Amino acid sequence: MKKLINGADTVLEESLDGFAAAHADILLLGTERKFVRRRTLKPGKVALISGGGSGHEPLHAGFVGRGMLDAACPGQVFTSPTPDQMIEAAEAVDTGAGVLFIVKNYEGDVMNFNMASEMTGREVASVVINDDVAVEKSTYTTGEIDLHDRSSRCRGYVDRGKDGRRRGRGRHAACRSQGARR
Repeated sequence: MKKLINGADTVLEESLDGFAAAHADILLLGTERKFVRRRTLKPGKVALISGGGSGHEPLHAGFVGRGMLDAACPGQVFTSPTPDQMIEAAEAVDTGAGVLFIVKNYEGDVMNFNMASEMTGREVASVVINDDVAVEKSTYTTGEIDLHDRSSRCRGYVDRGKDGRRRGRGRHAACRSQGARR
């Protein structure tokens, strides 16, 4: 697949600006392009946040919208987002019901999302999603990198509570059955 890129130093900023302009009715860019968030938030809903390295567009930001993620944090190309991005995203989209970080099983993402959940000072749960297909560890990689259908792995985690309302904290067995672990 070919991509048109004006310059390697500006590829992330330009792709985020274009994506936000194309979908201005659905989403907003956070300050300094640290995250992409839903334009309209639902009060009392657990905020769902994910993210990861850019270069797989529109992987993370493409799942921001109604019934999906509330925010996504894009890292630089093939680099995990930083904890401050996740903290700012959590502050922007938490409507009072807490935050669920949906983390791909890549060492950098796991480390940075864990740091963010410890530093954020709010109620945060995390789920690490695994995959069926991964790049095997080698001298050229840092841990395994998920490649296949990350988004659907977590659907079982968002279920209904005893009161019938949808919430991000569900039965952990639903997650494990889809390859995710807490």
